Amino acid sequence: MSDGRPGSDADGSARSDALDDSDDSDESNPHPSASAPSTEPSVAGGDDVYASEVEGKQYRGTWYLPLRYEELEESDDSDDYPESGEGGSFRLADLPRVPRVGHVVGPSAIMLGASLGSGETLFWPVLTAQYGWAVFWAFVVGVFTQFLINTELQRWTLATGESIFRAFARVGSYWPWAFLVGGLISLGWPGWAAGAAQVATTALGLDGTVALFGASLATWKLVAAALMGVIWLSYQVSSVMYNAVEVFQIGLLFVAIGAALLLVAVTGSWVEFADLPAAAGSVGTLPEGLDIAVFLGGLAFAGAGGYLNLSQSLWMREKGYGMGNYQGRVKNPLRGDDPEPIERDGFAFRPTLTNLRRWRGWWRVVQLEHLLTFAFGLLLVAPALMSVAMRYASGSTANAIQMWLGDVVPLLGPVGSFLVFSVLFVALFTTEYAIVESFVRNSADALYESYGREAGWDLPKLFWRLLTAFCVWGVVIILLFSSPFEGQEPFFFLVVGAAMSGVMMWPYTALVLVMNTTRLPEHVQPGWARVVGMWWATGFYGYFSVLLIGTWLNGLGVATFRTVPTVIGSGTGGYLLWAGYFAVQAYAVAKSAAGKREAAGTVADADEAVGRFS
Repeated sequence: MSDGRPGSDADGSARSDALDDSDDSDESNPHPSASAPSTEPSVAGGDDVYASEVEGKQYRGTWYLPLRYEELEESDDSDDYPESGEGGSFRLADLPRVPRVGHVVGPSAIMLGASLGSGETLFWPVLTAQYGWAVFWAFVVGVFTQFLINTELQRWTLATGESIFRAFARVGSYWPWAFLVGGLISLGWPGWAAGAAQVATTALGLDGTVALFGASLATWKLVAAALMGVIWLSYQVSSVMYNAVEVFQIGLLFVAIGAALLLVAVTGSWVEFADLPAAAGSVGTLPEGLDIAVFLGGLAFAGAGGYLNLSQSLWMREKGYGMGNYQGRVKNPLRGDDPEPIERDGFAFRPTLTNLRRWRGWWRVVQLEHLLTFAFGLLLVAPALMSVAMRYASGSTANAIQMWLGDVVPLLGPVGSFLVFSVLFVALFTTEYAIVESFVRNSADALYESYGREAGWDLPKLFWRLLTAFCVWGVVIILLFSSPFEGQEPFFFLVVGAAMSGVMMWPYTALVLVMNTTRLPEHVQPGWARVVGMWWATGFYGYFSVLLIGTWLNGLGVATFRTVPTVIGSGTGGYLLWAGYFAVQAYAVAKSAAGKREAAGTVADADEAVGRFS
């Protein structure tokens, strides 16, 4: 019986790499070469749907299975395949067999690492120190809302092998540019490296200034600049640049989680959890006097947030999940390895019984990977750190970094202080690491798909140059920035980036909802429960974004744009902002509902692809 997989490159080799690149031996290639995928549906037995142990292990690194792209049949305009929009047709290939969840852990671990140094270490401990468990409901809602958004961001890549930015470009060429600008505004400020450096210098007793080239610089600035250099150097370890990030991030993640749990044990802060049930009555309410910018930053970073979330699509492609298995990986141009093509117009699979059942299996696996790693990881670590903040910094009005270093550490013994320093440093550093990775990978892909491919640019070289430029930019900003808020420089960076990330999530959540329900065929569309969930997500981030925008404008002296939580009582311009919000929400709901209705019954046996929470 055929294994149902399309062939590989001309020499029949499948490419699979861990951090140290493995050789392409016959033993690591479970798929024989073939000129094209089978056009006949396979008998849907277990071996046709699920990968063997040998095959599944290929996903523990990154896996690329090249195809003879030009020889593959092109998709037509029928309801069986994704709509091409402003792009070319897809090439047809079978969906790869489904690995076990234990074989595919990686992208969500990086996302968890990105989350620890933002909302989970900074914003939410500050909020709970000030307001107690009364705001915890918003954290839980934020985590599961981001779980839903992140998995919907993965859907297009799993089904086509294309990045989310290529999908956006099919809708309109301006979308990748818009999110690129938003990403620079929200992530272009190296606040997490600055925060990690401040923690390190305080722990080591190196507070103060040093003379450099005739200028006096704060010690933390030099340490932060050095951390940016360490991040840049780490990318040179592996020929597949994603692999270095994954290995280093997972290692740092274990350190951060272990230190956080030990901190709870050493400080006895677990007693704070006894008050958690009493906070159930506060669900849906906001405490009076809550800083809306910090709160929206917390919502955006109840998880990674903003531009960071878009990386889920690209990390999936790098790992080789689903149809992304047939796309190349971004290689390090300094290592001299052969480049791997990332096709502009990706792939689609025929809706045979086998492929439909494989889709159901893949969707279950990627959801479980994200739930068990990202969502449950956050719900384990974040409340632990919140309990410490409530026990030792209750009522503190300091910013997050000053709260930990100025309020909490002085009350702890040597072991507790060491653990606080360890958690903060590692969490902030992992977040900065993930931000560099996310910004560079997203921006390189957005630039490449919007302009660079047609201009003849090389994606790996573009990635490497952006990596270098972004790290240099971070060093320059750290060294030159002088904040008017004395003593709050790192946290100032964080609030600006976090709030902008929250605002950014509103438009791309609505766009992904509409795209996945109107441009994907019936068998890979989100189910109605997920569609309703995305209606909620769009409304959720849109509501708080309008509140924040109105608050900002009011603070700048434009009182007419003042917005209030109840809507009624806003300024004249504020009502215009609310009108825009309701218009966007109405469009997203109507368009997605119409897409679902129009696709219903258009693909034979589409129910074979439907699983729990499809």
